[in-house]
Amino acid sequence: MQTAPTSLAAPVFLPGDEGYDEERLGYNLALDHRPALIVRARDTADVQEAVRYAAGAGLGVAVQATGHGISRSAEGQLMISTRRMTGVRVDPERRTATVAAGTVWQDVLAATAPHGLAPLNGSNPGVGAVGYTVGGGMGLLGRRYGYAADHVRSLDVVTADGRLRTATPELEPDLFWALRGGKGNFGVVVSMEIDLFPVSELYGGGLYFGADHAAAALRTWAEWTRTVPEEMSSSMQLIRYPDLPVLPEAMRGQYVAHIRIAWSGELAEGERLVQPLREVGPVLQDTVTKMPYLEVGSIHHEPPFPVAAYDRNTALRELPPVAVETLLELAGPQADAPYFVEIRHHGGAYARPPRTENAVAGRDAGFMLFSTSIMEPGRLPAIRTAHDLLHGTMEPWSTGGAFVNFFGIDDTVADRVRSAYTASGHTRLAALKAAYDPANLFRVNYNIEPTAH
Repeated sequence: MQTAPTSLAAPVFLPGDEGYDEERLGYNLALDHRPALIVRARDTADVQEAVRYAAGAGLGVAVQATGHGISRSAEGQLMISTRRMTGVRVDPERRTATVAAGTVWQDVLAATAPHGLAPLNGSNPGVGAVGYTVGGGMGLLGRRYGYAADHVRSLDVVTADGRLRTATPELEPDLFWALRGGKGNFGVVVSMEIDLFPVSELYGGGLYFGADHAAAALRTWAEWTRTVPEEMSSSMQLIRYPDLPVLPEAMRGQYVAHIRIAWSGELAEGERLVQPLREVGPVLQDTVTKMPYLEVGSIHHEPPFPVAAYDRNTALRELPPVAVETLLELAGPQADAPYFVEIRHHGGAYARPPRTENAVAGRDAGFMLFSTSIMEPGRLPAIRTAHDLLHGTMEPWSTGGAFVNFFGIDDTVADRVRSAYTASGHTRLAALKAAYDPANLFRVNYNIEPTAH
């Protein structure tokens, strides 16, 4: 019978222990893996001990806060659970927040909103702030301010040697570059300091169109995105909702085209800009209104409960009319697709280089095409084939890239990981991996393998 290592002061869970399943499972249930042990980290010292133990035992290290971005199975490896390492400290004068490893965006929003400030959070307030940010971070203020990773001041990280390092533009500048975009490949980020922005409210919400007006909604939205200002972030979701009582009656079992709106400029201008979308036709529901930024999570209203999801994404250079018609054939009301799709509008500040260079790519993308399916037993081969067809058919409008934060369980192969970076960026990341993690301790992720010497 396996026993917990006595060298670890933190609570340790082994297979069969009470609480083990609760610790290993996160939001995405796509992988039913069983780590050899799970360390429930309470502080930085616990993380350091866990990393040193894993290195000595020859185990790979997986890090999980919320489990939204689960990728590679941690079967037989060591998992560090950081979800109890929470906390937010706001400096309103400097417009910064210091955020601990396991903190979710909702807690950051709760701390920053009283000061009239906003972080560059994602669409789902239940996502872990640190994992989201080191993966790039594409949120509802992104077209105005850029990627979340573009606005990181400093990162405290435990590297493969068990050392706690602080990475800034002046301290460990190479590591600072790699951590912002390199996801979990270079250590366990235990804290980050990020910029905040003077946004206290939005004009935001959703316009929901039924099947009869879905094609017109997508065509209108795609054309509309060509001219909207950078203060306007938006996306379009094409989905057939399940017939569940938790949904509004008008949407149960129905095909819906859902336009998501997040306008951070003047209210009257936002109303004027949204009007052409309202004129597409009668809506099932219109929730676009003035709202406190604290309620930003209501715009996408993503499921708060765990799901087993199969995800894919492609960076699109553009979305011309022929691409819109192709997408409607593949995912429109008549397609009966086994997935739903979302197209997010990029451009604006996403396209500009940050003040301090980082590893985030995708600055040439005008849009992101994201597809997801709820995984059912025995359906994975058919689901995989359907996603392959969707993204393969849309390839003529692709940049050739993808976004690491929207990767799924099939995206751990080397070629897919490379697609999230520029060629020179991936080469640099691999070289830095060799410098900071030559044994590839942090490999239970979308792994960047160290350059061989």
